Amino acid sequence: MSMKQASVFLLIQFICYIRPGACGKVLVWPTEYSHWINMKIILDELVQRGHDVTVLISSASILIGPSNESSINFEIYSAPLSKDDLEYAFEKWVGNWTYELKKLPFWTSYSKLQKISSEYSDMIESFCKAVVWNKSLMKKLQGSKFDVVLADALVPCGELLSELLKTPLVYSLRFCPGYKCEKYSGGLPLPPSYVPVVLSELSDHMTFAERVKNMLQVLLFDFWFQTFNEKSWNQFYSDVLGRPTTLTEMMGKADIWLVRTFWDLKFPHPFLPNFDFVGGLHCKPAKPLPKEMEEFVQSSGEHGVVVFSLGSMVKNIKEEKANVVASALAQIPQKVLWRFDGKKPDTLGSNTRLYKWIPQNDLLGHPKTKAFIAHGGTNGIYEAIYHGIPIVGIPLFGDQPDNINHIVAKGAAVRVDFDTMSTTDLLTALKTVINDPSYKENAMRLSRIHHDQPMKPLDRAVFWIEYVMRNKGAKHLRPALHDLTWFQYHSLDVIGFLLVCVVAVVFIIAKCCLFCCHKTANMGKKKKE
Repeated sequence: MSMKQASVFLLIQFICYIRPGACGKVLVWPTEYSHWINMKIILDELVQRGHDVTVLISSASILIGPSNESSINFEIYSAPLSKDDLEYAFEKWVGNWTYELKKLPFWTSYSKLQKISSEYSDMIESFCKAVVWNKSLMKKLQGSKFDVVLADALVPCGELLSELLKTPLVYSLRFCPGYKCEKYSGGLPLPPSYVPVVLSELSDHMTFAERVKNMLQVLLFDFWFQTFNEKSWNQFYSDVLGRPTTLTEMMGKADIWLVRTFWDLKFPHPFLPNFDFVGGLHCKPAKPLPKEMEEFVQSSGEHGVVVFSLGSMVKNIKEEKANVVASALAQIPQKVLWRFDGKKPDTLGSNTRLYKWIPQNDLLGHPKTKAFIAHGGTNGIYEAIYHGIPIVGIPLFGDQPDNINHIVAKGAAVRVDFDTMSTTDLLTALKTVINDPSYKENAMRLSRIHHDQPMKPLDRAVFWIEYVMRNKGAKHLRPALHDLTWFQYHSLDVIGFLLVCVVAVVFIIAKCCLFCCHKTANMGKKKKE
């Protein structure tokens, strides 16, 4: 530890000593890949501010684990499967979603996606059971007296730990399919007339046909598709707590929801006081590139460079597709830095270099970068927005098509279909975003919107976590809808009562009219007699 780091550490400890409650204890229930990369930024900042952070990780963890650069604590529990098994499961799901689902008819593809989601849900449940049924581990966690649980909403269990440890809960999430978590557990109002469902690939300005499609997607997710195997989770949670409960009810107890998007990428919609949008919290100014890489970038001259990466989960693509991509890249005057860990394509041009890893943020922030070829992951999208770089989007799975479509709708990207992409398609898209100044202008406009905030996204995320710790929760920010039944929330009981009143009034008036008519008729008969 350097003298400067030691001084900062001692200052933090002094502040914690003179201000009890200024430094708290955070328990973290994370998930892998880009979700962990994003969450770790928050955790490192919490550590820098003097908080004690403990991350629960399985023995099969892929990316999550101790490092010399961090003071995060890791509590390792025994996983029900090996690291190789976990990696294989992720690779299988990504492969199916990338190469198989798109070729299937609509209903068949969603049936297959439901199966993938169920397998994922069952695996996460087995991890959760490995923690909750571990008596010695739970006793240790209970004795640690945590001040808050920070959990990724895409992997259930954080809410159960929060309940068992009697600790406030903060969620970090990008989305749940169909917005089911946000809508039913969080209570977020999302009118389908202008809020496109996640995975629908629609914008907020929909034609009548698109609004029909959006409504059908809403019904699909609300009444058929399950993000998690809810019956199994409901039974598991009920068994652990000794009372009937549901996953939706447990998730609804979250104090704060930190959503990893912002209004530069999202389309506007209503939100609640316990929701905040912290997209791009991982973004930061570019640092100098490694010497060899900087020399290659500078050799591009006035043409500049193109950065190409398909994210943390996709290291390579099939050989045939790689040759299609390489052939297109070879025909542009820019130099290309491609993160790729597969067989070197036969059509690779002299202007393209392959790297197993690239400092993506630093490259996107380099003045010579002209475009970013991306799969549409939220982290990469936000780094491009932060630095004002136009995008050629090649979405593969998950929320990536939605993310790319949002950027396309905002005029800062061109989308290319991965399955049908030809060399000409990719080459045309690249030339468009590089040579048409409107794409750069729109990318810079989104960048200005992103930077024009009263607080940086990371500061805002940390503020809310500390807010929950200071106030022992944030139940005062949760809407009363959590105490209502579904028919009370939709005012069906009130509507029913008013309908009964209207019917009763109409019935009484009708009876009165009939009585009067009958009386008048009788009086007429008497006069005739």
